[in-house]
Amino acid sequence: MLYSGKVKQVWSTDDDDILEFRYTDQISVFDQIIPSLIPRKGESLNRTTCHWFKLVEDEGICQTHIVERNAPDRCLVRKVEVYREPGTVPRDGEWVFVPLEVICRHYLAGSGWRRYQKGELSAADLGFSPGEELVEGVKLPRPCLEVTTKFEEFDRLIDRKEALEIANITEDELDSILEVVVKVDELIQRQADKSGLIHVDGKKEFALGPGRKPVLVDSFGTLDEDRWWDAEAYANGEIIQLSKEFVRGHYLESGHHDELYAARADGTPEPPIPALPQEIIDATAQLYSSMFTRLTGQEF
Repeated sequence: MLYSGKVKQVWSTDDDDILEFRYTDQISVFDQIIPSLIPRKGESLNRTTCHWFKLVEDEGICQTHIVERNAPDRCLVRKVEVYREPGTVPRDGEWVFVPLEVICRHYLAGSGWRRYQKGELSAADLGFSPGEELVEGVKLPRPCLEVTTKFEEFDRLIDRKEALEIANITEDELDSILEVVVKVDELIQRQADKSGLIHVDGKKEFALGPGRKPVLVDSFGTLDEDRWWDAEAYANGEIIQLSKEFVRGHYLESGHHDELYAARADGTPEPPIPALPQEIIDATAQLYSSMFTRLTGQEF
């Protein structure tokens, strides 16, 4: 094992250019691993993201790092070189990881909504007329693209200038990545339409491959990276969360979120995140199972 993250382990293989991803049943929110396992969650994540990788390649949107799914909760991927220090990615490197995370929002929800309420995001920032009053869940006039850091203790939103400096890539290379994000999300929503789903937002990671072209890596289009709503309910004025957002909601309601972020702001020790109640574990497992089928059309 080379690396163990919040929900995934990275293992070496007999081929120096190939790695194995092993998806665990762990679940995390607010950069904390919850001390509760969600049965078969890892299988759902792996099979879902492999489904999207295949569709992206079939559409010719961009290259991906996927080689094959070799077990229900595992897949083989093309290795990319990772440079953790800002600005150290070689300008002429190929198969190099871009140390940024790209978030694409299509509706005002989650942390975007919370930032709008605090005045950290304006209507104009989101593509509306300056000063327009917005409500939670409103569809944005156009995709809202944001970039965060990758290797800092907590993800941090950054502007274009800092993104270019951290990743040490050109303006054109960053633009090519952002263009791919929009195209991939258009594909995702076309597929989601077939199952009565709304793709609310999501995050993606990239490498630069042959010719310094974007290569989609890691995971995307799952309940961990993306937010989903039921389309029929939304049309009737109701938001039904179909992602791990409702797990976040549990900790928001319990007060843990407020305690955690107060400690981070004060620089004091973080309160440990409590385990989930059994009924939420059961509901979460059922959600990951049923959403796999809705997103892919395959039996789980």
